[in-house]
Amino acid sequence: MNFPFYIARRYLFSKKSTHAINVISLISVLGVAVATMALVVVLSGFNGFSDLVASFFTNFDPQLKIEATKGKAMPADDPLLIKVKHLPGVEVATECVQDQALAVYHDKQAMVTVKGVEDNFDSLTHISNILYGDGDFTLHVANLQYGVIGIRLAQDLGTGVTWQDYLQIYAPQREGQYDASNPTDAFVKDSLVSPGALFQVKQSKYDQGYIITSIDFARRIFNRQGEITSLELRMKPGVDIDNAKEEIQAMLGDKYKVLDRYEQQADTFNIMRIEKLFAYVFLTFILMVACFNIIGSLSMLIIDKKNDVITLRNLGATDGQIRRIFLFEGRMISAAGAVIGIVLGLILCWLQQTYGLVQLGDQAGNFVVNAYPISVHPEDILLIFLTVILVGWLSVWYPVRYMSRKLTKE
Repeated sequence: MNFPFYIARRYLFSKKSTHAINVISLISVLGVAVATMALVVVLSGFNGFSDLVASFFTNFDPQLKIEATKGKAMPADDPLLIKVKHLPGVEVATECVQDQALAVYHDKQAMVTVKGVEDNFDSLTHISNILYGDGDFTLHVANLQYGVIGIRLAQDLGTGVTWQDYLQIYAPQREGQYDASNPTDAFVKDSLVSPGALFQVKQSKYDQGYIITSIDFARRIFNRQGEITSLELRMKPGVDIDNAKEEIQAMLGDKYKVLDRYEQQADTFNIMRIEKLFAYVFLTFILMVACFNIIGSLSMLIIDKKNDVITLRNLGATDGQIRRIFLFEGRMISAAGAVIGIVLGLILCWLQQTYGLVQLGDQAGNFVVNAYPISVHPEDILLIFLTVILVGWLSVWYPVRYMSRKLTKE
């Protein structure tokens, strides 16, 4: 057995001559354990929210989305895009025209995103599974243009599930000049009727800001004849999405970009990753503060074992071996705190997942989920363990070298 490790293990579990050293050692382990437990719980909480948001996006966003690298629109008859539509692995391909507009119903108005799609959009996203009302997913009948709006947008505009009057849509003119004395000339105006259904993705971005309508209506109001703003794809079962994305991107070149579901919502997930990073850094600082207890414990232990150090030197132990004894002591305290903290953190995460100990609100149904979501990722647990070990080692390295060098010189 390694000689410094053997002695350090004996020191860790043996009774000290000064009882305060045992107390401080125990406090050191508990301090590291609590900080480690907090890291496990908090990072798992961020993972839970991220996974929850990702599950909502998959109800609405396509598996793959093709957009122009430069500008908003691309020609609908581009041979490359037509070729993508007929790839063997593509099950559904839908052309889309999407832009910002103003929705007005009676005396209420709201800025919205009007998304014009083809009739097969339901096959692409299964939006009919998240519809509410007596109607169905209908985009147009004869000359009537329907608009399926988000449930919170319906509340803001006061339309209800089925509105009786026309929903007016105003979009800015893309070309030409307008007369300042008549501002309405600067807008293209059209209207939609209700199909008797609303959609609910349970994300305010969509539920409060989106109107789904036919691509013909969107092309007319945004003056995008012969153009599309995106081509959305659903792949056949069994097709690897990542491989398909790479193949399609290689086929299209730099002219277009192919986005998966996470890349389509890059802003949202980037914000979540930044928040998680800040939480990790903040809690690591707390862990560093907890490690000061280890420094105090080791300093008192070095003083308490002064006679042992002299005896070990007389028996032939080198100064390096003596230093490693106390370094191992600090590392074992860190490792013990890390293991205990990770175990306690995992237990708390399991209790939250199983019993929902911490609720989001007092009344059920006010939120998408009633309890805070938790998702434990193995890579986070490994990162936390390595962080605790590294911070513990760095925090005791210099104090131990200084104290042991000073002691061996006496």
